[in-house]
Amino acid sequence: MGISLSGRSFLKLLDFTPAEINYLLDLATEFKRMKYNGVEHKWLTGKQVVLLFEKTSTRTRCSFEVGARDLGMGVTFLDPGSSQMGKKESLADTAKVLGRMFDGIEYRGFHQSVVEDLAKYSGVPVWNGLTDDFHPTQMLADVMTAREEFGDLRGKKLTFFGDVRNNISNSLMVVCAKLGMTFCACGPKELSPRSDLVEQCQAIAAETGASIQITDDVNEGAKGCDILYTDIWVSMGEPEELWAERIQLLKPYQVNKELMDKANPGAIFLHCLPSFHDRETTIGEDIYQKFGLPAMEVTDDVFLGKQARQFEEAENRMHTIKAIMYATLK
Repeated sequence: MGISLSGRSFLKLLDFTPAEINYLLDLATEFKRMKYNGVEHKWLTGKQVVLLFEKTSTRTRCSFEVGARDLGMGVTFLDPGSSQMGKKESLADTAKVLGRMFDGIEYRGFHQSVVEDLAKYSGVPVWNGLTDDFHPTQMLADVMTAREEFGDLRGKKLTFFGDVRNNISNSLMVVCAKLGMTFCACGPKELSPRSDLVEQCQAIAAETGASIQITDDVNEGAKGCDILYTDIWVSMGEPEELWAERIQLLKPYQVNKELMDKANPGAIFLHCLPSFHDRETTIGEDIYQKFGLPAMEVTDDVFLGKQARQFEEAENRMHTIKAIMYATLK
């Protein structure tokens, strides 16, 4: 029997089997092939989706909008000022209304409970575009990019350097456990990952042949590494006052040429973006003026180097999100 995800929501990768995740990756690869070859695939013509954004985004919004239109769907975008959700109308009431008007709902915001409740009350597939806990659509793009580079990912080591308790690190740990990879969380002990999630992933890893490593030693993190991954040091929604504290904690975990050279030959660099790799942003320049850092989580020579794959990764957001929408709405 083939795999069917029709009618399901995409809230976190803990909900999906390795076979289902690989099915979505295979589907995304096929959509990418069709896109490159100009093959029209408006397979969901007549359907309508709504995008609920409490946090801003470039890649997530564009990926959902372009992907939906490629599939023939209509798209409505609602930012916090365009919806009464949680203010004049309860979340449950909003979900019930949207579920009667739209075939699918994307949510990008703060609490995982919000996206879970949207799925509970709307009656239609709901897709998690990012919460404080998880970023599952990003993960599919990440592992798709790694598959394009390495083929079979079983046994490959991915190390996340930085704040290893954030939503990206959480989600990478899950997807690596599901796909039989080695995941290494490399960051300061003060920012340790959630113990309950580590235990969940270790249980999954015992079944898939994966491995979960936690360390504060950058040499251990880089040793035998095939994929070096990092993220900005202060996440969206966190106060600017955290910069001084985070820089002090995370500066030793910057991905630079010295660190890349400690990894396996042929290792690649990934970043979910945006990145503070130079002074060409207002925040980047502000940090330089205050702390003297010309780059933060990754240096410019790595970001623009031959091992960097973050722009391929960004493009793959579109193909993987298209796969998610099609698989759950067909």
